[in-house]
Amino acid sequence: MALLAWPIGLVLWANGKVQHTTALSGAADTPGTTYLLTGSDSRADGGIAADGTEGARTDTILLLHVPENGPTALISLPRDTYVEIPEHGASKLNAAFAWGQAPLLVRTVEGLTGLTVDHYAEIGMAGVGNVVDAVGGVHLCHDADVNDADSGMVWTAGCHDVGGPEALAFARMRKSDLKGDVGRAERQRQLVSAVMAKVQPSSLVWHPAQQVKLVDAGTGALTVDDGSGIVDMGRLALAFRAATGPEGITGTPPIADMDYRPGDVGSTVLLDPDQAPTFFAAIRDGSLPPGAVGGVPGS
Repeated sequence: MALLAWPIGLVLWANGKVQHTTALSGAADTPGTTYLLTGSDSRADGGIAADGTEGARTDTILLLHVPENGPTALISLPRDTYVEIPEHGASKLNAAFAWGQAPLLVRTVEGLTGLTVDHYAEIGMAGVGNVVDAVGGVHLCHDADVNDADSGMVWTAGCHDVGGPEALAFARMRKSDLKGDVGRAERQRQLVSAVMAKVQPSSLVWHPAQQVKLVDAGTGALTVDDGSGIVDMGRLALAFRAATGPEGITGTPPIADMDYRPGDVGSTVLLDPDQAPTFFAAIRDGSLPPGAVGGVPGS
């Protein structure tokens, strides 16, 4: 009875802690299951020191797709992607979040990719650090020395074991990376992989206290769409693990120009207009082979 009561009670307790927000568009379903994940840079949660920045933007936009058949894909959408935003015209992708929060960002991503978003999850900056600390820190690698004032990343080239604050800076750094947003996206996916590697279900079975710590950190870090619960969050974690494993797909869409300047919105990232639609269709259908995709053009 006790063996049955503990997991049932844990799920019920966790489900009651899940935070919700309105996000989904109600668009017609497309094949497979699509998750949209964002990182909010709001200073309100204390994850980043107050610096005069008001409201919330998102520097992290991840599309996670589980096809009916084929490899699971984790695709980073650069925040400066030049895209058509419903009722607002063309601008940078993260402007959709600034102007209309999750609902407008979801609609914009659906228009860009042709994929209907089934589940939405948003993580605050404080949440990143809390989750990393909950798994006991992570092992991360970067092949350059960094002293970046904006993100707080101070790094000696190589691999290091880090805790929450250092992992957050690792994921946020952009200006000291020659690859800009693409380089930051690579480090964010590396961080996700490192966290997933530390969360082994078999090792958690006999450690109830660690289960509670992880659930508490995870539910405190994430805000999900109104229709999602703790079971959906579990499926999300499994999809992350599949995408970042050897049989998954990670990377960016095909990029034509990292410094496209159409006027009025500054420097943007232009996706390849010929290849991007085919790319997203292949992600949807599960027809791409496992491995890395996209990246900086010509690199």
